[in-house]
Amino acid sequence: MNNTFNINRFGLLLKRQWLDFGKIYLISLMAIIGIVIGFYAWNVPAPSRYNNYDSDGNLDMRFRYGLFLILGFIFISVVASSYFALMGQKSRAIFELMTPASTFEKFLGAVFYTAILSLATYLVLFYLVDLSFVKYINAHLSEFKVGGAKTTFPKAAESISAQIVNEENYRNYFLHLIAIPFLVTSIFLLGSVYFNRFHYIKTAISVMIFIGAASYIIYKSASLLTRNMVSVHHGAHQNKEDLAFLLIFLVTTALTLIFWAIAYVRLKEKEV
Repeated sequence: MNNTFNINRFGLLLKRQWLDFGKIYLISLMAIIGIVIGFYAWNVPAPSRYNNYDSDGNLDMRFRYGLFLILGFIFISVVASSYFALMGQKSRAIFELMTPASTFEKFLGAVFYTAILSLATYLVLFYLVDLSFVKYINAHLSEFKVGGAKTTFPKAAESISAQIVNEENYRNYFLHLIAIPFLVTSIFLLGSVYFNRFHYIKTAISVMIFIGAASYIIYKSASLLTRNMVSVHHGAHQNKEDLAFLLIFLVTTALTLIFWAIAYVRLKEKEV
C-alpha cells in the first residue's frame, strides 16, 4: 500500500470525512447565507426611505463590503477550526487515527474542505445573493425616486463581482489580498489539530496575542531604527501602495505555507 498518496484511497477518504464534517459545514453555511439574505432584505430601498442614497442620488451599497468580509471570516474560520475537532475526543480520536489513509492524504483532505470547498461555496453563494439583489434593484429603479438629489433616479447598481472586474482599484485589492483567506483557514486548521478542546476560542486568543505582540515589536523596532533619520523625497519613486500590497501577498502566502506545514507535522505526531 502506498503510504504517501493514492488517488483512489484519497477519494474514499473525502467521502468518509464528509459524513462527519459535512454536518457542521452545511449547518454553518445555511446560517451564514440566512444572515446574508436577511441583511440584503433589510437594505432593499423603498420609496419612503431616503437613507439608502448618497448625496448624488445613487444607491448606498457599502453595507455589502463589511458584510462580505466579516461573515466570510467567521464562516471559513469556524469550518477550519472544526475539521480536526474530533481529535480532542479520545473515543473518536482513535477511530479517526485508524482510518486507512496516509497522513498526507488526511492533510490534503483537510486543505480541500477548509481552504478550497468552504471558500469557493461562500464566494458562489454570496455572489448569487448579491446578483439577485442587484437584479431586483435595477428592475425597480423607477420606483426609487430621490427627492432633493441631483438626479431624479439612482444609477443602475453593480454587483460586487462586476466592480472587481471593471474597476482597477477593486481588482488590485482582490489580487493582492487573495492569500489572506487561505492564511485564516491555515491558522484555524492548525488550532483544530493542536488544541484538544475549545479549538476556536483558544486559536482566536492565540492569534490576538500574537498580533498584539508582533505589532508592538514592529512598532518599537521601527521607532528605534528611524529615530535619527530624515525623510527624503525623490522626484521618481516606486509606488509605495503597490509595494505594500506585494509585501502583504508574499508574507501571507509564506505564512499560509508555514502554518500548513506545522499542521501536517502536528497531525503526523498525533498518529505516532
